[in-house]
Amino acid sequence: MQLRPQFQSITRRPSFIFAVLSVLAIVSFLGVARLVKRYREQEKALGRRMYARGLTEQRGSRPEPAIEDFRAALLYDRDNSQYQLSLARALRDSGRTDEAETYLLRLWEGNPEDGAVNLALGRLAARRGSVEDALHYYHNAIYGIWPDNADSARSSAEFELIDFLIKAGANPQAQAELITVAATHPEDASTRIRIAQLFMHIHDYEHALVGFQAVWNRDHGNAVAAAGAGEAAFALGRYSNAESYLRAAAILNPSDTRTRDVLQMTSMLLESDPFARGIPDAERLRRVTTAFTQAGSRLESCAKQEGVDLNLDGSPGQQSSGLAALQARWLEMKPKMRHLTPSQSKQDLSGAVMDLVSEIEQQTTKLCGEPSGMDEALFLISQERASAEIGAEK
Repeated sequence: MQLRPQFQSITRRPSFIFAVLSVLAIVSFLGVARLVKRYREQEKALGRRMYARGLTEQRGSRPEPAIEDFRAALLYDRDNSQYQLSLARALRDSGRTDEAETYLLRLWEGNPEDGAVNLALGRLAARRGSVEDALHYYHNAIYGIWPDNADSARSSAEFELIDFLIKAGANPQAQAELITVAATHPEDASTRIRIAQLFMHIHDYEHALVGFQAVWNRDHGNAVAAAGAGEAAFALGRYSNAESYLRAAAILNPSDTRTRDVLQMTSMLLESDPFARGIPDAERLRRVTTAFTQAGSRLESCAKQEGVDLNLDGSPGQQSSGLAALQARWLEMKPKMRHLTPSQSKQDLSGAVMDLVSEIEQQTTKLCGEPSGMDEALFLISQERASAEIGAEK
């Protein structure tokens, strides 16, 4: 009976030792895990430091040092997608587009809806001049996922794509993008004006006019909208509307010299057009006579500029320019002009005079450059008349 406690202590000793060893193992494991965790945290801290340095180099337009810093950051944090994206951007900026694309496609495969990755791929495609790829990736960016400031990021990507398309000469694609963007920004005046200005840039004056008018109708104090609407209406040949908008713009912003110049030309056009509706016969005759005289002066000045002697009628060297033939027709018409009466100004003779004026203005523009002043007004009138005749034939 006395040996029993000793026997029990002996039997319990292995369990105790095992328990102690287990506790020591757990403590050691936790210690090692803590050391590993601290080591990894230190690595990530070093990675963040190298990444921050790389961003500084990148902002300073030094892509090569930035590449080294981003690579170093990735050594400490290999799976960090932000580091990989920044490295790809730096590689792109340094001209190493193939390597940049490899990183970006790897990121894209992992998350094809990531807005930032798609934007980077879109910019890479734009750098290569690939309209099709740029459209694909920019659209992915516009409709993709953005963790912060999504609306601002998408809007920025939209306009960046449009700017690329315009520079690439892809006006139909740019027009389609602008129509889409215009539909999504109906209330933002500054954005609507920006869109309208881009429509002007690709010569889509109809959509530009609609955009400027929308802003003007809401705010009659917006000089930019008035000037834009005036220029768009002018480009469309709607000179009365253009004059109205341009006058308002000139009043709101007297220092806008371009608006004043376009307004002056618009007024000159309206006051010179013999085909304008509702003008008295006497006024029409005055305008036809003025146009005829001006065309003769333009013909002489262009001939002088080109070194053509209009008096050498029929000379082979002069015939090639066409100016001598136009001069002969102008001289033939001149006596008839003296007998043209107000009542005849609506008849065939008046039309024949203006046909000649149009030919002179168009031919001299081809040979001697863009006209100015009254000649520019007559040239635009001739273009508008030609467009109206083509439209009537259709």
